[in-house]
Amino acid sequence: MTFNRRKFIKTSVVTAAALSAPAVLADGHGKPRVVVIGGGAGGATAARYLAKDSKGALDVTLVEPSRSYYTCFFSNLYIGGFRTIDSLAHSYGTLAAEYGVNVVHDWAVDVDRDAKTVTLAGGSTLSYDKLVLSPGIDFVDGAVEGWDLSTQNAMPHAYKGGSQTELLKAQIEAMPEGGTYAMVAPPNPYRCPPGPYERVSMVAHVLKAKNPTAKILIADPKEKFSKMALFQEGWGDNYAGMIDWIGSDFGGGDVSVDPANMTLTIDGEETPVDVCNVIPAMKAGKIADMAGVTDGNWAPVNAIDMSTKADADVYVLGDASQQGDMPKSGFSANSQAKVCANAIRGALTGSKVFPAKFSNTCWSLIDTDNGVKVGATYEATDEKIAKVDGFISATGEDGATRKATYEESIGWYAGITSDMFG
Repeated sequence: MTFNRRKFIKTSVVTAAALSAPAVLADGHGKPRVVVIGGGAGGATAARYLAKDSKGALDVTLVEPSRSYYTCFFSNLYIGGFRTIDSLAHSYGTLAAEYGVNVVHDWAVDVDRDAKTVTLAGGSTLSYDKLVLSPGIDFVDGAVEGWDLSTQNAMPHAYKGGSQTELLKAQIEAMPEGGTYAMVAPPNPYRCPPGPYERVSMVAHVLKAKNPTAKILIADPKEKFSKMALFQEGWGDNYAGMIDWIGSDFGGGDVSVDPANMTLTIDGEETPVDVCNVIPAMKAGKIADMAGVTDGNWAPVNAIDMSTKADADVYVLGDASQQGDMPKSGFSANSQAKVCANAIRGALTGSKVFPAKFSNTCWSLIDTDNGVKVGATYEATDEKIAKVDGFISATGEDGATRKATYEESIGWYAGITSDMFG
């Protein structure tokens, strides 16, 4: 399967026989109002499609505190030296100027589902008929002993795009000769299942060129991880002797850190480290919990339209949702956003609603022109988003295939960011 920008956008749009649309909502005010909180792969896509496809029939407001959005996907390639940080930055200007989205740069600090209002940190209140939450992730308090957000500058997570990614890259490049980079990998479920292991590959790529006697240590609470055979093959072929992965069978889940003294303790054995990338357990972004639509960690949703189990007028997309078989990825969030936008538009304007179809692909770079991928298609069932079929790169592929896979990912990145931001 080959992806380019045009094919990505086309194949991601829901295309199937129309369902009968619900009645138009009307409660005495003007245009139906949709508020979208979070301007990432889910939220920006939902806002754009709601505004574009409704042709002005909906009042769409996007609440996002950052004026520039730095994608978490492809941030590992920045660490590896294959992208610039500026290439990961995207603005919301086109959504406002060309699609009529009301972009509000502020924090959402409360949701009143009874009154159907969102309160912003600046004091404003937004009313909605439908509310879309796409807040991404937050971290579980106490998930890694010795680490919390107050220590993230000493031991960065770099699992949200932007300054944390820049900090981690700077720390890696400043490592002493023969030093140790350590990663504390997260437990399932978490954002971008192959992400930590692509990051290890990119760190190894940098160290192989600049600090070849350095070591990489991974403490992992899992017995296995996404694309495990592909990554381990790639590490052996390209970074032999550099990477030591310690899984749960060998104490990888029994971990603590000491940011003040820069040590990592695995199963009682303390190791001095020069860089420690702590990626804790994750949960839905805080606003989803404040809205009362989570189970304490994630927001359970209905597969047919991404509406929450708690409230039919509140929808949760992407990483924050508990939806079934789809991984938490930018591609997944973008795919879910189109299904959600189509359903909301139908509910509020009486337009056609199409059956929910979803897809995902996750690409990873192991070394220069050495790309691998995993993906699947999905359908909505009464219980969940269910996997229909899937694919994965094979071990032992030739260089031309791996290069083509990497180039495919570049086309996808151009396609999805255009799909998100216009």
